Order: sequence, then C-alpha cells, then structure tokens
Amino acid sequence: MDGDTIEIHGQRIRLNGMDAPESAQICASASGKKYRCGQQASLVLANFLEAHRPTSCIGVDRDRYRRMVAVCTAAGVDIGEWMVRQGYALDWPKYSAGFYVGAEQEARSVKRGLWAGSFDKPWNWRRQH
Repeated sequence: MDGDTIEIHGQRIRLNGMDAPESAQICASASGKKYRCGQQASLVLANFLEAHRPTSCIGVDRDRYRRMVAVCTAAGVDIGEWMVRQGYALDWPKYSAGFYVGAEQEARSVKRGLWAGSFDKPWNWRRQH
C-alpha cells in the first residue's frame, strides 16, 4: 500500500513502531534533486515483499483508521526493522519505545535511503499538510 502499510488477504496492516514518508511527500537527494520519497519507500517495500515470502504478522493494536497495527516478518525478517535499516522509514518514538533506533542510527551513519539527502520526518510532514 505504501512504505509502512501492507495488505494481506484484503486486510490493511500498519507496520508497528516505524513510519515511512507519505506517497505525496517530496524529499531531496544527496545532489539536491527533488523526488517522491514516499513513492520510493513504497516501491522498496513492494520489491522486498516480492522477494521474501511468506509474510506473517502479529497484531498489537488498531490505529485510528481501524487498521490492524502489527509486527510483520517476511521470510523471518522483521519488515519494519528492514525498512528502517535501509533508510526508507524511521523509528517512530511515539509508538516504538525506541525499538528501531539502532537500525535508524545505522542507516543515518552510512547515509542510506532518505538519509542520503534531506527530508521532513513523516509525522511532521503530515502535520503540515
């Protein structure tokens, strides 16, 4: 669906503890070129899921849109952690209790994904738009 939401058997599932750019969100690359980083995050996630099967989820909550919020794995890999480690999502302290902070620090230190350029944190971008 996007960089932090998947769909399994028609049910939308929000990945717990991380947040990815919105589909309309624009970021800047290392060279300053603008690009649709939300769309990029969505494509990266789709490609990962295509290559790593099966996908399974353990529900932890429901969000305000009544979507299941879950920790999901694909071929045994935590999808949220993978997205954060690749730099296409961020640890969301409001919901993660810092669970993905190490993965985010790694991505930031090597300027992977979003960290190669500049961007607004997704939760700040949503508030402004």
